[in-house]
Amino acid sequence: MVESAEVVVVGAGLAGLVAARRLRDAGIDVLVLESANEVGGRVRTDLVDGFRLDAGFQVLCPAYPAAAREFDLSALDLRPFLPGVRVHTDDGSHLLAFTPAAVAGAWKALSSGLFRPGDLFALAALSGRDLVGARKKLRADRPTHRELQRLGCSNRLINTVLAPFLSGVFLEGELTTSSRFFHLVWRSFLRGGAALPAAGMGQLPEQLVARLPAGTIRMRTAVSTVAPGEARTADGKRYAARAVVVATDARSAATLLPGIRVPSWNAVTTYYHATTQPLDPEPVLRVDPTDGLLANSVVVSAVAPAYAPPGTSLVATSVLGVPSTVDATERRVHERLPRLYGVDAGAWTTVAAYPVPYALPAMPAPHPLRGRVRLGEGLYVCGDHRDTSSIQGALASGRRAARAVLADLRPRYPDVVQ
Repeated sequence: MVESAEVVVVGAGLAGLVAARRLRDAGIDVLVLESANEVGGRVRTDLVDGFRLDAGFQVLCPAYPAAAREFDLSALDLRPFLPGVRVHTDDGSHLLAFTPAAVAGAWKALSSGLFRPGDLFALAALSGRDLVGARKKLRADRPTHRELQRLGCSNRLINTVLAPFLSGVFLEGELTTSSRFFHLVWRSFLRGGAALPAAGMGQLPEQLVARLPAGTIRMRTAVSTVAPGEARTADGKRYAARAVVVATDARSAATLLPGIRVPSWNAVTTYYHATTQPLDPEPVLRVDPTDGLLANSVVVSAVAPAYAPPGTSLVATSVLGVPSTVDATERRVHERLPRLYGVDAGAWTTVAAYPVPYALPAMPAPHPLRGRVRLGEGLYVCGDHRDTSSIQGALASGRRAARAVLADLRPRYPDVVQ
């Protein structure tokens, strides 16, 4: 049996959905084939006993260049984080944030020796340059740790504040990630902070799906091979097309498309805990540089109240990697919650654990920020492994793939996909 469409997109993650929507908006007949029973790929939200649980701790930076292009941000009802971080040390906690109210916290951190006066100037200079986008085309790529040192940040500032914060973004603790990507993240954070859709991160793919005609996506349809002009499933069904866009993660793409490099992966495990005890309602990310286990923790229901039932607080705490014993590590995380939140360990209930071994493709420097999306002979590829390892990268690569397809199929209208 053969079905046909002008373009077949393999994968209904963010990249595939963006490619499909933009092609459909340009008048292209598109069919999306997804192996899972839900859209979104690594971006999804599960409903469990009244809690909204994202598949690993995830946030959206509204200032990402692709975010406003691809989403109706107002319809997402974004709930912002406080733009900063609360650092827990042996002498207490320090709020370091880009708000006027956080000045006292910065002074306290300075006087306690958390960092030095020169660090404030280095951080301000770095932020000022990124905020205005200066030197964008002149930056050499190097590990983020070396870049921070080059820009005047002391090892103490890096180790106690910046590395704990950035490790939760990069999902690696040594800050070997590309400094070009760091500057993109830092600039976006400064311009728009981080936020959660009120109803969970799963609203991102759901919003993209809502812009596609009914019947565009075929769920539980696993593609086993692709070739110019066709995609085939394991049961032998054939989908004929003028163009095939592989929009899976890098591992799956490499099995379908010879020559695709499989990157190393950064992994994370996120534990969700709940309590009915009163918690500090501060919607800020918390880190503890003295703790070798935790990457970060946050009261997600303080950011977006719909994440938890009324009268209950939901906390997401992440550790880098996937431990060999997820349950044993959960107990260790459980024991650390009183230090961060001042509520006894017995008052916490374990809600769920999300080990994500393939969370983000690693981006060690030097790292090309864009990989080709046109593979020739009617084959295309997109995903965060073709751009930056981020929601921004997935969205941008999907758009680039759509433009490449349209340029080949509709050469008279190369600018229809904007």
